[in-house]
Amino acid sequence: MKPANPSQACHHPEHHVHEPTAYIQEVGKVCSERGLRLTPLRERVLRLIASAGKPLKAYTLLDMMHDGRGAVAPPTVYRALDFLLDNGFIHKLESINAFVGCHQPRSHHSVPFLICDRCQVAVELEDEGVTRLLIQQANALGFVPQAQTLEVHGVCANCSQDGQL
Repeated sequence: MKPANPSQACHHPEHHVHEPTAYIQEVGKVCSERGLRLTPLRERVLRLIASAGKPLKAYTLLDMMHDGRGAVAPPTVYRALDFLLDNGFIHKLESINAFVGCHQPRSHHSVPFLICDRCQVAVELEDEGVTRLLIQQANALGFVPQAQTLEVHGVCANCSQDGQL
């Protein structure tokens, strides 16, 4: 789900890469700078996620990975997903067990997501205030956050307009 104006969701759109080919190129540059290898398999997984337009489940990815030589082994795809997650190139949406590309591949960050329960698209919001507030409240309770995923479910503007409420 892309908002009509991406800057509505991205407070700093100049730091975000939304177009799949440019996104893959940016991730490739980041890998080179960090001394990481974006292997052909990792790139292929990343390209499928970036081009999907909505979150992809691992088994959907596995189905998409079939080629003329047969299926790709699940552990191989999971290792590629782990690499992409660990390096901040994709996000995992825990509530729907699916993956989306990170529009800000140069930095690790916590991101709230808006997930449409009708069309399954997700919008990555960049809002440091939300992240900061959650950490402050956790710390006030003596809780030390290790990871943070905020997912808000509802119905997107497109589905609302289509009368799919």
